[in-house]
Amino acid sequence: MQSLKSAARRGVVMSVTALSALALASCSAGQVTQTSEKVIAVDGTNAETEDGLVAVRDVTILLDTNTAEAALKFTAVNQGYETGAVTLESISVDGQEVQMDATEPMEQGQSIQGDSAEALEALPQTEGAEVQYVETSLENEDFGYAGNRNVTFEFSNGTLEIPATISAPDLTAGEYNRDADSIEGYTTEEPSADEH
Repeated sequence: MQSLKSAARRGVVMSVTALSALALASCSAGQVTQTSEKVIAVDGTNAETEDGLVAVRDVTILLDTNTAEAALKFTAVNQGYETGAVTLESISVDGQEVQMDATEPMEQGQSIQGDSAEALEALPQTEGAEVQYVETSLENEDFGYAGNRNVTFEFSNGTLEIPATISAPDLTAGEYNRDADSIEGYTTEEPSADEH
């Protein structure tokens, strides 16, 4: 038979344990974790038409660092639940029409991917009608890196006007090295042993 003291002691230990667990659980109640608001790493702007039928993703104005030629990078997707084609009629940047080849209407689940000629050549492309690849170009009207310009997409089901960041294209891994002394911030020369 147990004494009353040990039964009381066991009851106190269980109560303290239960209260500790409750206190620790309440510390995080209502808190939003850092990872709950993480999104995929897409540089450009994203938007959808008012009816939600078409989405544009990763809309970015790209400036070639060597030639200062401009191109518009984007992906347009027909994300509708019903069958029916949507046509990309035109794109303009601050009223200037983006030069690109004509595209076919996008059926449900199909997309159009626009980019510079150089980027499209380096991009692995899928075969079939699911993705249309289109070269884009526009006149560089004193675009400045890290600035924004309004881009207007005219689709057969509506218009989207969104701001797009002006950026340099991604550098190819392994071809460039950091160079803090240059204006560009990178070089194609191999670093010397003295620089380390």
